[in-house]
Amino acid sequence: MEIKVTVKQLGKKHPVLSEQNIEIAYEEANITLENLLKLIVQQQVDEFNAKSFELEDEDYTKIPQNNYLNLLTDTGKVGFGSIYNLKKADLPKAQENAIQAFEDGMFAVFYNEEQLESLTQTIDLGLKHTFTFIRLSFLAGSYW
Repeated sequence: MEIKVTVKQLGKKHPVLSEQNIEIAYEEANITLENLLKLIVQQQVDEFNAKSFELEDEDYTKIPQNNYLNLLTDTGKVGFGSIYNLKKADLPKAQENAIQAFEDGMFAVFYNEEQLESLTQTIDLGLKHTFTFIRLSFLAGSYW
């Protein structure tokens, strides 16, 4: 089943990732938030693990084009397509981390502008609304 996903960060006017269609391995109309998160993580891990880890014989400077550099700096992560860690992602650990991050309030999930607050909450995928993931950041400070 194909779902629409947008990733945002508080305080930013533009989404970190614009609306994307993601194909998950699920065919029923209703799903719990926990299962949905696990399926999205599974799709992302499979996509990451499918990338080739080709080592380059020669080290050369990789400079992004000017129009692409602004996009990279706006997202807060500048990368040049090189993967230095040749280790494949561990699916069960990644799914566990995503569930724990949701429980700890590291990100919020919205479906059609309605916040999903419980992992056991049922979602009707037949409505074809967009899922919005908002990465939350915490204020740094001290109690002293």
